[in-house]
Amino acid sequence: MLNWLNNQFSIFSFLDNNQFVFSYHQHECLIGAGCIARLEAEAGNAFEQLKIFSEQHKDWLFGHLGYDLKNETEQLTSSQISFIEFPDLFFFVPEIVIELKDDVIRIGSFKNDHEEIFHSILKGGFATEKHFGRPVKIESKISKEEYEKTINELKRHILRGDCYEINFCQEFFAKDVDLDPVQTYQKLAEISPAPFAAFYKLEKKYLFSASPERFLQKTGDILLSQPIKGTSARNIYDTQEDDINKKKLYHSQKDRTENVMIVDLVRNDLSKVCIEGSVKVDELYGIYTFPQVHQMISTIIGKPEPGKNWIDIIKATFPMGSMTGAPKKKVLELIEQYERTRRGLFSGAIGYVTPERNFDFNVVIRSIFFDEAKKNLSYQVGSGITYYSDASLEYEECLLKAEGIKKVLALDQYF
Repeated sequence: MLNWLNNQFSIFSFLDNNQFVFSYHQHECLIGAGCIARLEAEAGNAFEQLKIFSEQHKDWLFGHLGYDLKNETEQLTSSQISFIEFPDLFFFVPEIVIELKDDVIRIGSFKNDHEEIFHSILKGGFATEKHFGRPVKIESKISKEEYEKTINELKRHILRGDCYEINFCQEFFAKDVDLDPVQTYQKLAEISPAPFAAFYKLEKKYLFSASPERFLQKTGDILLSQPIKGTSARNIYDTQEDDINKKKLYHSQKDRTENVMIVDLVRNDLSKVCIEGSVKVDELYGIYTFPQVHQMISTIIGKPEPGKNWIDIIKATFPMGSMTGAPKKKVLELIEQYERTRRGLFSGAIGYVTPERNFDFNVVIRSIFFDEAKKNLSYQVGSGITYYSDASLEYEECLLKAEGIKKVLALDQYF
């Protein structure tokens, strides 16, 4: 299917839960491919354009929300340069929608050529084998020393009362990269399977995502957000130590402090669009295990006000608190001041909207970005900073979060 998608379509979104037993999943795998209509917009009046587009096309929508839409939601600006230039907002009405669940495949098509599509998928197609003959050097936009210095400067902002917590990110990049998109995504999925994974193609630009985090889901009259704050390393070779690491994470005062701050921020965001008194914490400090890390995840639910437009719900809660900090507007200003690169699609969201205007969006983290035309590759990682953060440990946490990506690139002989 992946080969068929990449060979046949210049635009598609492949969303996969990798068969994780994870609460509130509606689909095992959902695909939107081809493009009947599209909307590409930059921050300014992008959400208003999306409202018009959504009214014109009362069908399935797939697409993404870039982090820099914060310039519209909070009236800010961005001065940094983006290495992989995805538009701030992109949505499309797909020609074909495919759903996989258990042992069933459902195919929707405007042409009613479902059997033809099914047999075409079975025939597939083959990705071109790439031979990585030339070395590719991964570089960082910030040195370890600069990173630690910046963390300590941010802690001074926290001490002064400018903010309580701030998510600080750094970018790693490479130029003159030659890779096979299908093989790269497959390797990422094998090494780091995740419940909100995505293989996303927008003409010559690709996103390969192993995201473990949901931004926001709407199902009927229920809104649900599942922010991640709190990370510990796995030890797959020693189950006893691995279990100890899980327990340490659960009882970690630092991680609980980070997590509950973001839970409060999400509750506040949801209260803007939900019925009064309906916003509740469904799970606090849940510990979930992934191939490289254990994560602390909380679940917040609420009931949207009757008739509330789905775009207004997104706008009120974007960008997600787990990738910003609190209070949101101030930390967005500090992120712009201290980070060395523009986030772009990183820490944005990718997902889908149903004809009934239910939706589900992830948080774009643990992801590789690739511009096939310019042969540029990038990935970003970050962590939540509080006054009690140790700069060197935060740097190590960033490297830990990128472990799956580094393994994928190492397998492709980039180092």
